[in-house]
Amino acid sequence: MERQHVVITGLGQGMGRNAALRLAKRGVAVAGFDVDQEGIRSLGAELDAMGAKHHLRCIDIKDRKAILSFRDEVLGAFGHVDTVVSNVGIGFFGPFEELDLDAALRCFEINVIGAAAVFQAFVPQMRERGAGKLVAVSSLVGRIPFPFESIYSATKFALGGMVLSFKYELEPFGIKVALIEPAQVSTGFAAKIHKLPEEGSPYRERVRRFIARDNELIKTAPDPERAAAKYVEVILSKNPKLYNQIDFMSSFFLTLNKYLPAPIRDRILVNHMDIEV
Repeated sequence: MERQHVVITGLGQGMGRNAALRLAKRGVAVAGFDVDQEGIRSLGAELDAMGAKHHLRCIDIKDRKAILSFRDEVLGAFGHVDTVVSNVGIGFFGPFEELDLDAALRCFEINVIGAAAVFQAFVPQMRERGAGKLVAVSSLVGRIPFPFESIYSATKFALGGMVLSFKYELEPFGIKVALIEPAQVSTGFAAKIHKLPEEGSPYRERVRRFIARDNELIKTAPDPERAAAKYVEVILSKNPKLYNQIDFMSSFFLTLNKYLPAPIRDRILVNHMDIEV
């Protein structure tokens, strides 16, 4: 069986790193980049110890020229790429009224345009080869918007819309697409962005309750290993599903979102996150 070649962005730590190691154990050649230089160095050492074929670089997702150079290096080393996984993403949290919209632009640049840049770089060789997969790591909030995550939700809605749009363009060339939609995963992702509004903010108390509830949910959330197992399942599938969840709660909420009347659905969400006025 021909060796699979997979590119994963944001693989210096967390779910991306775990997925890279799982793939390498299965004989997959892994390429990828991350802005975390130490994470790239230590992952490279682990992959070397396994005797795994890999090509890792420290690159900022906003550096488009570096992404194209990385693409050329990977194709030179691997010959072709079977699957590209866009895993880079940052969070953005806070009451909409109080958000810094200049900072919000950076979130869109990384979460949406960064994914677009990586996919666009590798599409030509997939099209010419007549095969390939593009996998975008989205979120539950890419289909169910959560309060105090308006900008983050908007980036994930945009990511999903982009993937669904170019699906029609690329499928005739044998290129498949998939979305992975985690909710909470027990990493430090949420803790890095959770911040209470200033004293006197009309949103402070509800945000406090939201953060407390989110922290409780994270305690029982899937760990990066379990999330990575879903990554690998999607990456290695010949015909992956378009939408892929990691845990039952995400699938449950998406089902409610699809079938329940909006007022009932909204009431469940408000109660679930403890943000009633």
